[in-house]
This record gives sequence, structure tokens and C-alpha cells, in this order.
Amino acid sequence: MIALLLILIPVLTGILTFFLRQGNAAKVWSLLSSLVTLGLSLEAVLDKRPAMRDFHGDWLQSIGASFSLSVDGMGAILVLLTGISLVLVLVSTYGNNYKNPANYYGLMLLSQAGLMGVFLATDGLLFYFFWELALIPVYFLSSGWGGERRIAVTFKFFVYTFTGSLFMLVGLLYLRAFNPAGSFSLSSFYAMKLSPDRQDILFWMFFVAFAIKMPIFPFHTWQPDTYEQAPTSVTMILSGVMVKMGLLGAIRWVLPIFPEAVHHNENIVIGLSVVGMVYASLIALKQDDLKRLVAYSSMAHIGLMCAAVFSYNQIGLQGVLVQMFNHGINIIGLWIVVDAIEQHLGTRKMSEMGGLAQSAPHLAIALVVMSLANVALPLTNAFVGEFMMFDGVYRFNAWYMAFAGLSIILGAVYTLRMVQKVLYGKENSLTRSMTDLSLNQRLMLGAISILILVYGTYPEPLFKITQDTVQAIIAQLR
Repeated sequence: MIALLLILIPVLTGILTFFLRQGNAAKVWSLLSSLVTLGLSLEAVLDKRPAMRDFHGDWLQSIGASFSLSVDGMGAILVLLTGISLVLVLVSTYGNNYKNPANYYGLMLLSQAGLMGVFLATDGLLFYFFWELALIPVYFLSSGWGGERRIAVTFKFFVYTFTGSLFMLVGLLYLRAFNPAGSFSLSSFYAMKLSPDRQDILFWMFFVAFAIKMPIFPFHTWQPDTYEQAPTSVTMILSGVMVKMGLLGAIRWVLPIFPEAVHHNENIVIGLSVVGMVYASLIALKQDDLKRLVAYSSMAHIGLMCAAVFSYNQIGLQGVLVQMFNHGINIIGLWIVVDAIEQHLGTRKMSEMGGLAQSAPHLAIALVVMSLANVALPLTNAFVGEFMMFDGVYRFNAWYMAFAGLSIILGAVYTLRMVQKVLYGKENSLTRSMTDLSLNQRLMLGAISILILVYGTYPEPLFKITQDTVQAIIAQLR
């Protein structure tokens, strides 16, 4: 029942938000909805009763589709990330004003509902339905509240994601056609015995859709522009949560269903992922725009996660599931700082900054903490997952790990360079006017800092949530 409520509450409250006339009412209503959803997310993680974690209802019986939801370990950690993320976004940007606030907040809640559905669906057609539901509000949010180039950029985003979605839909229909059970259920797909040639075809249909969403090189070109032009609050959801849709798709809908195709194409996928890591890190070195730098940084981190997924060993996969949560929290923290700087200075160019540590000490502390987590410094939450993923890639192929390891060095260079250019050096006429973080931003960044330190020193709770799912997936591959 919890699984159903995690979707119903943001759907219903999101629809009601469109009818609120006052902007403050829409803002408060959406925040209350997100807090209730966060409470249910915590309950989904803690309550182990199948009756509470699963839901199964009739839907499109004539074609073998059902409304089936389940909270496994991977779903639980991503549901928790989604619940936390929207609260972080709404509270940290509470002081921002948006045109047509009822529409803006209504679309944010509908996007959350779609994300919850993607992470919980155990029916292929239902998974596709929520995949689209999560993306459609983002199209409208980016085109309606984005930057000057928002229309062209959103169109590019639409073309990429819609093309990937069509590949996945065709793959689902093809898979259903050869399913002896005559259904779209995940368990029946797991039980299928497909020929290697058929697996290869279906593998690429699904993987292209998921690779675009992560994104993986060379399917990445929509990402930097979209992150730059979208409202920062939408970028937080895109980079913190929505990219995890692709990773979940690869883990839940590719590895166990097409194991022979995975083995056949593993070197191609890991090779592209590693090349993308180094490529994104090199491009990040050249960035002057804070948003584009963080966007390329995120692409490098996701590349490592994808490489670890397709190394398909237990330690690497466990690291991915832990890192999906930690990366989401850390990247949202970085975006909150970037948003605070842009709101106060009216620019994101590092060349126009300097000396912010003098005028905004709380912002400086927050940026340093988020940056250290971004480079996976030991005792931060990112270190544990990143270490496990590199170990997983090393066990698969030491050369891949050595090449991927370049991104650690490059990541430290561009991240510390960002800190130096933004916080230190001489103040100028622009940065002297900088005011420090607001109370709501301090609260959210403080909460993120606590999570960074707690899970950096004691990650065991995250392992307990995900270990059963990892073991089940590895067993399916053997």
C-alpha cells in the first residue's frame, strides 16, 4: 500500500496545485506534499512487510499488463532519494519567485510522481508509462521557466529522450511477443530463455534508452545545455534523481533479462563509459560557467556508475546502488550553492568572481564541503561507493580501471580550481555585494553536510537496504 501512496500523493496534490490562485499557497501546499511523501519514503525503507511494500492491481489485462509496484532494496533507496531531494529543492529555493507558481509547483509534484513510479514499477508497460510521466513535466518546466535558449535546448532534450523512449517501447513489445507467459511482468521476463541473437537486438533497444537518460558518451550532448538552461531547481531534480532512471533501467531491466548480450557487449559499454568519464573531466577543466562545470562533473560520475554496473560483480554493483543515493545528495548540494551565487550576483562565470569567502563565509564552508564530497575525499559519503565501483571495474579489467582513474585526478583539479576562483583571491565590485546564505539554504546545506559525514563514516545502513537486491541480481546473471 505504501508503494501506491508514494505515487498517488504527489499526483493528487500536484493536480490540485494547478487550481491554487495564490503563489504562496502553491508553494506551501507543494512543500507539505513533499514532506508527507518523504515520511512515506522513510516508512517504505523501514517497513519490511510485503503487504505494505507491494501493490498489485488489474490494469490492461487484455494485453497482459498489470499495475504492479514493489519496493525492493534498489527501489527503496531511490524512493528515499526522491523524497529527500524534492524537500531539499523546495526548501532551498523557497525564497525564489516564479511566474505562474501554481503551474510550476504542480509540474514539480507530477515529476516526482513519475519518478516514484519508475523506481517501483515491476510491469514493463507500467514502467514505460511512468518513464514518460516523469519526463513530460520537465519539458514544460524547462521550456516555461528556463533561460534565453530554453526552447531550442528543450526541443533537443525532447528529441533525444523521445527517440530513446521509442526504442524502449519497441523493445518491450518485442519482448512481450516472445514471452510464453503473455505478460509484461518483470518476473516473467526474468524467466524467459532468449536466443543470443534476439538478446543482442533487445539489449540495444533498451540500452540506448537508458544510455540517453544517464547520459553516456556519445549520447550525452543534450545534458550540458539542458542543465544550463533549465531552472536550477529543475536541474537539481534532473541531475540528482532523474539520471538514476537510466541506471535503474540497466540494473533491473537489462542485466537479468539479457545476460548473454551483456557479456557480449560489456567491453563496448564499459569502454564508452570510461571514455565519457575522461572526456567529461577534460571538458570540465575548460569551463567558466559554474552550471556547465557541475554538469560535466556529474556526467563523469555517472560514467563510472555505468562501467561498474556492466562489470557485473557484487562489490561494483553494491557500490553503484550506494553511490546513486550519495551522488544525488551531493550534486543537489552543489546546485544549491550555485543557485545562491547566481541569485545574488546575477552571473555564473567564475572569471567574474573571487573573494566570496570574505563576504559569504557560510556559503564558502558549504561549497568546500560539497566540493570535497564531489572528489570523493575519504570520510565523505562519496568515497565508499566510488572505492567499491573502482574495485568492481578493476576486478573486471585493470586497464579500464587505470584509464578511469584519470578522472579522479582531473576531478580534483577542476573542482579545487572552482573553489579557488570562486572563494579566494581579491574581491571585486560585484562580489563585494554578495550576501550570505539564507536561513533555509543553510538548513538544507547543513542537513546535506550531516548526511555526507554520517554516511562517509558509517555507510552500513545503505548496505543493509541494498544488499538483498544486489545478491538477487548477481544470482540471476549466473
